[in-house]
Amino acid sequence: MATTAVVAEEEEETLLDEQHRINLLRSASNMTSQVAIVGADVCPIESLDYELIENEFFKQDWRSRGCAYIFRYVALKWSLCFLIGALAGGVGFFNNLAVENIAGVKFVVTSNMMLSRKYGWAFAVFAASNFVLTMFASVITAYMAPAAAGSGIPEVKAYLNGVDAPGIFSLRTLVVKVVGCIAAVSSSLHVGKAGPMVHTGACIASILGQGGSRKYHLTCKWLRYFKNDRDRRDLVTCGAGAGVAAAFRAPVGGVLFALESVSSWWRSALLWRAFFTTAVVAVVLRALIDVCKSGKCGLFGKGGLIMFDVTSDTVAYHLVDLPPVILLGIIGGILGSFYNFLLDKVLRIYNLINEKGTGYKLLLAATISIFTSCCLFGLPWLASCRPCPANLSEDCPSIGRSGNFKKFQCPPSQYNDLASLFFNTNDDTIRNLYSAGTDAVFQKSSILLFFVTSYFLGIVSYGLVAPSGLFVPVILTGATYGRLVGILMGKHSTLDHGLFAVLGSASLLGGSMRMTVSVCVILLELTNNLLLLPLVMLVLLISKTVADTFNANIYDLIVKLKGLPYLEAHAEPYMRQLTISDVVTGPLQIFHGVEKVGNIVHVLKTTGHHGFPVIDEPPFSHSPVLFGLILRAHLLVLLKKKEFLHTCALSSFDASKQFSADDFAKRGSGKHDSIDDIELTVEEMEMYIDLHPFTNASPYTVVETMSLAKALILFREVGLRHLLVVPKSSSVSDLVSIVNYIHTTFIVYI
Repeated sequence: MATTAVVAEEEEETLLDEQHRINLLRSASNMTSQVAIVGADVCPIESLDYELIENEFFKQDWRSRGCAYIFRYVALKWSLCFLIGALAGGVGFFNNLAVENIAGVKFVVTSNMMLSRKYGWAFAVFAASNFVLTMFASVITAYMAPAAAGSGIPEVKAYLNGVDAPGIFSLRTLVVKVVGCIAAVSSSLHVGKAGPMVHTGACIASILGQGGSRKYHLTCKWLRYFKNDRDRRDLVTCGAGAGVAAAFRAPVGGVLFALESVSSWWRSALLWRAFFTTAVVAVVLRALIDVCKSGKCGLFGKGGLIMFDVTSDTVAYHLVDLPPVILLGIIGGILGSFYNFLLDKVLRIYNLINEKGTGYKLLLAATISIFTSCCLFGLPWLASCRPCPANLSEDCPSIGRSGNFKKFQCPPSQYNDLASLFFNTNDDTIRNLYSAGTDAVFQKSSILLFFVTSYFLGIVSYGLVAPSGLFVPVILTGATYGRLVGILMGKHSTLDHGLFAVLGSASLLGGSMRMTVSVCVILLELTNNLLLLPLVMLVLLISKTVADTFNANIYDLIVKLKGLPYLEAHAEPYMRQLTISDVVTGPLQIFHGVEKVGNIVHVLKTTGHHGFPVIDEPPFSHSPVLFGLILRAHLLVLLKKKEFLHTCALSSFDASKQFSADDFAKRGSGKHDSIDDIELTVEEMEMYIDLHPFTNASPYTVVETMSLAKALILFREVGLRHLLVVPKSSSVSDLVSIVNYIHTTFIVYI
């Protein structure tokens, strides 16, 4: 009897110690919020819930849906893809129209002053116009939507990887992105509009997917079918592809860009919808460009077009041309990796400047604008005037905005080849460099000087507090580099210098951005020449292989620099040597199947976790058992609705009658409810909530001996946010670890 009493006393002490340990774990604070640079500002970030929640409430809700609901759901997906494509095509056309006209007026006015030999006034007007446009883009970005700064591709890439941040897809960001991009590109900054178009397409898709913007009272109830991150992710992927298609009028290239460069998760159904979206973009652009051919769009269409279909119809190359092409790829890989290296260093310096406040951001933008204007206007004076070639199909010298033969300061019947490169929009300059049959138009010294200048202007112009892209500047710099190689090869190659320019763009794109398939198709669609395919493929493969030996691609470097927790597709070798139990940390926060309201409020206020294991214990089960996982967002909904129980017992009411699926609908990107907004009385804090109907009863669960590498691949491939880790032993008192994922960081609680 004494032995039995001692055993009973020891068991009671063990239970008390266990209860004390649980209470300590409940009271411990463990905030997990992260911050990252989004656009030009530091913001808190969260993960997205791509996993489908399988709890009893949502199962009942889906069973209640009929065939009509499913048909509307599928039809709406395709309808939204059509709207995304149509709107992205319209915005892309509007961007080109605005840039060509604003920049065109600036160049025409400046050229007219140059013709009158008012060189001082011409520079003043040119520099002042650039300064005003740059500062306008910078001011609206800094004060209205900092998330609109930069290209937006790193933010889109991180979002599709599972990272959410406030404001990245808001209506305000969309408006500032479009207006700011037009102003920045028109200001002659060495930036492009392709990257911002990717972000613009993603913004359009996100806004349509969440039913509009409640803040600005622009909502449509029938659009709010997509109440989860999974469907919105698919729409944003289609929007990103539509952005590239609108920037280059390259529908197939847009799909491949979304697949190769920004998307972390893909399936065949998404491929069809993305292709349909980009096809709509191509049709819309073709229709709008046909309207402009009648002369109703001002200066648009007179010079640089969206499509650079300017290379020779018959491209001939032989075995003797392969060594120059291979050399082009090797040097392009080296130059591309060095471009990434320098840009990474410059952006780090810019971050230090930007940390000092908005005034310093604007001062930096003003400095770069003035420096760029001095380069563009001053450097052409170093080039000598050349006589116009005979038998030309275009005017020489060309008066005004576009053309290969800028007069600048030259006498009649002569042109300044360096001014033809500097004193143009980026689109027009690329068109000039890609033009076939122009081998004798540009001097070697002019091409060399323009290459060095554009190489470094592209680096220092990116990172300002304004919408700006890298794609077009890299294409332009690569085209100049290709022309230079063509000139240096001379008679050792039979290739046209315009073809060398196309291959130079491919080599620098492959060396900097490390894209192969998508860049290959985009360039073919840009030049409208399928005969270039073998050479472009060869150059891209070589340049990417060479560049990969030095550093990562430019967008991965920027993602890392911004602090966005991006999860790579591959595991590091050391992860094979670690198990998931080696990286877990604590404390673990758990809830019981029927939990006290006060305990839920306390845990939500003292932690930043977004998923909590739910444990059933006697009398609700024969032994302690893991019931599932419940999300913070769902707990907040339960607290708001206040459907509480007076006793610790299973609820008797039907959850589908007390709640609707709309109550648990995911809010727009970057918007989250807060526990501090919920007010509860003392009596309500003593009540209970039955969590069983709202708990995901089939969460992804692994044993603690799983390798860290396998866990990382599982997170990436399935799109997980939480992963439950259970011990191999049967002791439930040691249950449960939970791996909460904000990408490259495993935040684990035990």
